[in-house]
Amino acid sequence: MSDTISTTAEVRTGLYIGGEERQTTATLDIPDPGKPGVIVGHAAAATPQDVDDAIAAAKAAFPAWSALSAAERAEQMRAALVGIAEERDADAAILSQENGKIRFEAWIDSLVFEIRWNLALMLADEVETGKVLPVVPGIPVETTVSYQPLGVVTVIVPFNWPIAILGAALPHALLAGNTAIVKPPPSAPLATTRVVQRIAEKLPPGVLNVVTGKDADMAALISSDDIAKVCFTGSVGGGKRIMEMASKSLTRVTLELGGNDAAVFLDDAILDDTHLDRIYAAVFDTTGQICMNAKRLYVHRSRLDELVDGLSARLGRAVIGYGLDEGTTMGPLHSPVQKAFVSEIIEEAKDAGADVREFGELPGGDLAGGNFLRPAIVIDPDPSLRVVTQEQFGPVIPIIPFDSEDEAIAAANDTWGGLCGSVWTADVDSANRVGSKLVCGYVWVNDHGATRLDLRAPFGGMKQSGFGREQGIEGVRAFQDTRSIAHIDAEALAAQAH
Repeated sequence: MSDTISTTAEVRTGLYIGGEERQTTATLDIPDPGKPGVIVGHAAAATPQDVDDAIAAAKAAFPAWSALSAAERAEQMRAALVGIAEERDADAAILSQENGKIRFEAWIDSLVFEIRWNLALMLADEVETGKVLPVVPGIPVETTVSYQPLGVVTVIVPFNWPIAILGAALPHALLAGNTAIVKPPPSAPLATTRVVQRIAEKLPPGVLNVVTGKDADMAALISSDDIAKVCFTGSVGGGKRIMEMASKSLTRVTLELGGNDAAVFLDDAILDDTHLDRIYAAVFDTTGQICMNAKRLYVHRSRLDELVDGLSARLGRAVIGYGLDEGTTMGPLHSPVQKAFVSEIIEEAKDAGADVREFGELPGGDLAGGNFLRPAIVIDPDPSLRVVTQEQFGPVIPIIPFDSEDEAIAAANDTWGGLCGSVWTADVDSANRVGSKLVCGYVWVNDHGATRLDLRAPFGGMKQSGFGREQGIEGVRAFQDTRSIAHIDAEALAAQAH
């Protein structure tokens, strides 16, 4: 990664519809969350007609794209990715400025997209693999079960890791034979639009489109009768709105929503520097703004002081600052609204008498007034406090002691969400026993967090963390439907009649 990349000129992005870039009269002004009053760039603001045009373009491209074999689609997709890394440094600099996270994380954001794209292409041989149900006594039919693409799909990604998250769904949708419209986050659309357009330019017109704009003008991406599926990553509230809108046309949805992930540290947990570094990153990466970050730490009472001291030492070295500045380890929160919410739940914990410890120094100068917060740990809070019950999505973590394994499991599962969880123990049997009892879609052992995700494995949540799965062949199947073709065996039918 280059050490000299910076962006001084404002970035401008358009729409990309039916193989052509399109500019709009209105634009979205994208603010820098670290520098009050600074505009990073301007994104095209699509009108409802632009959105309708994108849907029409994707619909027109679907017959030819879906008629290709999976291997043929994979070949074109592989070619479309060539050169994607050439502008990664510039993309990362732009994403860091519009998102707020440190540049290294923004760089990894794009890299993960490339990795996920290539992993999806490795599934090409499985995409069309069906099965045959043979004639058996009493059933005089040979039935072939196969898979078919759905049609036009919409992929909606959030601000925090927009490019990487796009890689968990978009290549699988295209490989399955669908055409797609990508909707980047309205508060951080610039880098994502750049990446998608560079790929779309190398695919047949209409196969891949990207539209940006105000959510109010984007309703057709969800409710149109021509949209076969919506894949949405975002908040629980956003997921509920998407589901309600999609219900009007019975459009299918995959929802990957927020989480209130529990990390359970048993009495034999390994708390050396390696493991403490892992849990620190799992909590505070992207300033705590990752759906699968650890949000609640349950630790055996005998190990409480070790965990608190270990995290405190690392927080004491945190450098809060601008994402592009060398040495910064923690950038601002993305929005003033989120900063206000996290500040509020920290103050609520203080007012309730919890042991709240804050770390680091807020930056000044041209960063004063940015969306920066001092990271905090909240030790042994009342479990009814919002810092425990709600997804913080910021740099604060409750650390809660327990005395028995059953108590820890019950507390970990006593929440609205079920995205991820983790078990920290030196014993494999204990890890499997406790991990199998956590009600969530993905469980780590002695690790946690987005950077440790197996990108080949199906991923998704339970309860209000959503439903459906991304990644792996399950992620491809999510963009397909099954078709059964039955052939009557006349001899078997005659034998059955007698």
